[in-house]
Amino acid sequence: MRPLLRDTALTTAFATGLALIGVAATPVVAQAEPTRLYPPSALVLSVAKGEDMTTATVERAVTLSCAPTATGTHPAPKEACEELDAVDGDFGQLTRANAAAPCTRIWDPVTVTGEGIWKGKRVTWSATYGNRCEMNVGMWKNSVFAF
Repeated sequence: MRPLLRDTALTTAFATGLALIGVAATPVVAQAEPTRLYPPSALVLSVAKGEDMTTATVERAVTLSCAPTATGTHPAPKEACEELDAVDGDFGQLTRANAAAPCTRIWDPVTVTGEGIWKGKRVTWSATYGNRCEMNVGMWKNSVFAF
């Protein structure tokens, strides 16, 4: 091998070796955990006309996200998140009967639903009331479905 070619080959081999050592000696930086696609508490709340949540006509719906902060299209997200937190996301515990409020016996069903993720767990809840008055009585002093 001629000296010039040998020197070039040695230089190339040396540079390649340094590059390999440099790559191997480079510390591996830990990648951050990917953020969740959805926050741990993100819900869709709705009020619908009809007696079955799968066939009822949605009249109003809002979004409610309780983590990391209370946000969404709900008119009072902070209060609604506090109420849900107090019952650990159990929508059934939010209904309170107000015996002092009389309602007619007209059958005009209204279904309220809460669906989504509560503290990382999927939730689906619905309740059907005989009419709007009964819904308002059932949701008495409740800001979660006050929209």
